[in-house]
Formats: sequence, C-alpha cells, structure tokens
Amino acid sequence: MASANVNQSIQRRTPWEITCAVWYAMFMREALARTTVDRFSWFWMLAEPIAMVVVIVYIRSFIMGGKHISGAEFIPWLIVGLLGFFLFRETLQQSLGAIGANNGLFAYRQVIPVDPVLVRCFLEGVLKSLILLIFIAACGLLGIHLVPANPLVALYHWFALWCLGIGASLTLSAVTELIPDVKPIIKISMLPLLIISGVIIPLNYLPHWLQEYLLWNPIVHGLESLRLSFFDSYRSLDGVNMSYLWLWALSMMALGLMLHIRFQHRLKAQ
Repeated sequence: MASANVNQSIQRRTPWEITCAVWYAMFMREALARTTVDRFSWFWMLAEPIAMVVVIVYIRSFIMGGKHISGAEFIPWLIVGLLGFFLFRETLQQSLGAIGANNGLFAYRQVIPVDPVLVRCFLEGVLKSLILLIFIAACGLLGIHLVPANPLVALYHWFALWCLGIGASLTLSAVTELIPDVKPIIKISMLPLLIISGVIIPLNYLPHWLQEYLLWNPIVHGLESLRLSFFDSYRSLDGVNMSYLWLWALSMMALGLMLHIRFQHRLKAQ
C-alpha cells in the first residue's frame, strides 16, 4: 500500500519537477564529492591561487623590481586575473570527466549525458565565486584593496567568463568522450593558455603587432574587462570587446549542445 502511494506520487509529478529533482540530487552528489574527497579539498582550492600570487610577486619583484601596473596595484591585478582564469579553467577541466564518472546514472531515462556536465559547470561557478568573495574579504583584512570599483559590471564580466567556460565544457566534454586522445592535449594547453591570456604578464607591455594576435583569444577580452571593472583607472588593451567573448561563448554552447544531441547514444555507451 505504501509503495503504491509512492508510485502514484511520482506519477503525479510533471517532467519538469522530475528533472529538477534529478539535477538537485546530482548537484549534491557532485558537491560532496568535490569538497569532501579528502580533508584538504578546500585548502587546495585556496592554496593554489595564493601560491601562484606569492611566486609571481616574488619573481616580478626580483627580476623587474616593481609591483605596479598602469592604473592598478600589481597584487590585486594579479589576483583578479588568476581567479578569472581559474573560473574558466576549472569549469572546463572538471567537466571533461563528468560523462564517464556518471555513466551508471544513464540507466535512468531522465538522465542524459549533458546533465552531469552542466551540473559540474554550475558547481564550479558557485565554488569559484565563493573563493573570490573569500579573497576579497581576506585582502580587506590585510589592507589590500580588492573591492571592485563597479560591482555589478564586475559580476557581469565574471558571469561572462563562466559562460565561456560552460561553452568550452559542453563542446570538449563530448569531443573528449568520442576522441579520448584529445583530453591530454587540452590539459597540457592550459599553461600556455594562462600565459597568452595575460594572467601574469600585462599584455599592454608587449609590441602592438603581438597584441593584435593575442586579441583573438576570447579569454583576454574577459579578463581585461573584469580588471577594468575592478580598477577604475586601469589601462587595458585597445580592442577589448565583450561582444567577441559572447560570440565565442554562445557559439560553443550551441555546438556543444548539438554534439550532445547528435551523439547522445554513443556518449551513453562510452
């Protein structure tokens, strides 16, 4: 009798309610796995950007003898760039194994391969946003000004970078499942991408002819726009345009969704 009542309550649910319940369960599962995989999970989330900042500040002070960027202090400028890039990178990298890690859930017809990818993307956006808030609060206690000059604009640029990561995740999560040899190439490319995105080196110090080539990288537009929203007097590259970033983000989202729809049965069988 009790099981019959449960079945009836499930049958009365709309498909949208069932989908929301599935997504909530997947999100909680991924959140627990991401944050409690070991006792140092949260520590490493904070330690990586802190270690990068310390090392780069030391190298810059030792080699170049200065800690200032045109229109911004070097340490806040570096933190904003690192956290913005890590938002894109972790959204992409964490999604690459999402389909294989949740393969058992595809036995339920409500779960399709794109679901775990989107859940991981959402989780990374939440975690990286919390880490950004922690950095802003910690820098305030240390006397480092990291509060954005235009908070709403900064939030928009942060969201745009996240959407760029979602677009790359949707496309490459399908590609790496269909062609596994692509995954190591993507992971290796993250370090060169960090350098050419202007995360640690101010791109306006480079020759103009080189800047024109670097502006083909949509991450540059996102990071430079994010820094402009944090620092009022920051001098960015000429040619930075958020429309270009959104063109990449929306195009990759569309391509990724098409790949997931076209190869859904193959992705489930991987």
